[in-house]
Amino acid sequence: MLADDLRIRQFFEAAGRERAAGRAAEAERLLRQARVEAPRHPLVLNEMASSRLQAGDPAGALGLIDQSVKADPSSPTSWLHKAAILRRLGRDDDAMNALEQALALQPRNLYGLLHMASLHRAKGDMRTAAATYRMALQSVPANTELAPEVRSQIQEARSVIDAANSDLEAFLETRLTGVRTRHSGERLDRFDKAMQTLLLKRPVYRPQPSFLYFPHLPAIEFYDRAEFPWLAELEAATPDIRAELLEVMSEGAAALEPYITLPGVVADKWRELNNSRRWGAYFLWKEGAAFPDHLARCPKTAKALQAWPPCELPGCAPTAMFSILEPNTRIPPHVGVNNARLVVHIPLVLPPGCGFRVGAETREWKLGEAFVFDDTIDHEAWNNSDDWRAVLILDIWNPHLTQAERDMVSELTAGVNDFYGELPAYVAPAQKPN
Repeated sequence: MLADDLRIRQFFEAAGRERAAGRAAEAERLLRQARVEAPRHPLVLNEMASSRLQAGDPAGALGLIDQSVKADPSSPTSWLHKAAILRRLGRDDDAMNALEQALALQPRNLYGLLHMASLHRAKGDMRTAAATYRMALQSVPANTELAPEVRSQIQEARSVIDAANSDLEAFLETRLTGVRTRHSGERLDRFDKAMQTLLLKRPVYRPQPSFLYFPHLPAIEFYDRAEFPWLAELEAATPDIRAELLEVMSEGAAALEPYITLPGVVADKWRELNNSRRWGAYFLWKEGAAFPDHLARCPKTAKALQAWPPCELPGCAPTAMFSILEPNTRIPPHVGVNNARLVVHIPLVLPPGCGFRVGAETREWKLGEAFVFDDTIDHEAWNNSDDWRAVLILDIWNPHLTQAERDMVSELTAGVNDFYGELPAYVAPAQKPN
């Protein structure tokens, strides 16, 4: 960090402390000094834009905030301020675009999510507003003291979410009737609790997946492979699978597609990998759809996959892919979407210096030895070598679900997708194995 930048930031931090202590004059003196020393600094431009907006000059404020965004496009604060100014000018579509940039940088920003939800409400899109409000409420840590105006917005958010959940519950009950009747003799109490959690009727007192938490499933980081006897058949085919992968990779990275494809300006942790083949994928199946050309190119792999009992979630699973991690590349910590599903890794190309962490447990891959893990537990991977690393990734059902529960979760997933339709990237969870 440059010394001048540090000095300006210290002025603003000190001004914040002075204002909080009730010493407004001293806070203003510090801000005035910052304006004199660095009039083009993004923090100064933001502060000047806010002053213009409060003075009733949104057009002047927009000119200043545009300079701030140009100077530092990675600042979510600048994008949030720009959205507020654009909305004051009646340019709601442009305000929404600015908020998308802010939320791409900071997906759990409470103010950005609340502002975005209110824009959807203004447009009459109550379902997207409800989904966005729900994301906003999930971003508030427990026991957080909120400003009165934010508490008021949170109360409004709850009323919108409650209305949407009431409609969603009626929609799902109709949608699930046939599956429930088909399994009328089965216990569905765990599924019912899962749906109650989805509808915010039942709180969760544990780390939550981003889409669906299914209760009473063990929180296991790496599963005992004895629960998956079919793994041995896949592992036996490792030499053939590896040979076909190497043939694909003879084309180089051009054979792959980036695994991470996030729109707009993205958060720091994903910026390096976004739209990059540093983490590349060669899909055999993706979100429930087969890739016939890729399967035909890898016939022995396709045959080996006949031993794989896939997880079937309409529009979301199964997925089977070769995951390629370039040299000296790290996948940052993240979590999956649904603990009714588990993820399988089978290492195919494994240079030294590669590792994988799930929760508190770290493992080294072993060539051709599969492991199964719960990707809704915080996890990360790294390749500290000078060669590329390759893993075959599959998704499967959690073995602790009954067939009736699997059918219900599958229909539930399809029902939620149909109810909400196509949601913006900042709301819709990525239904991928990791």
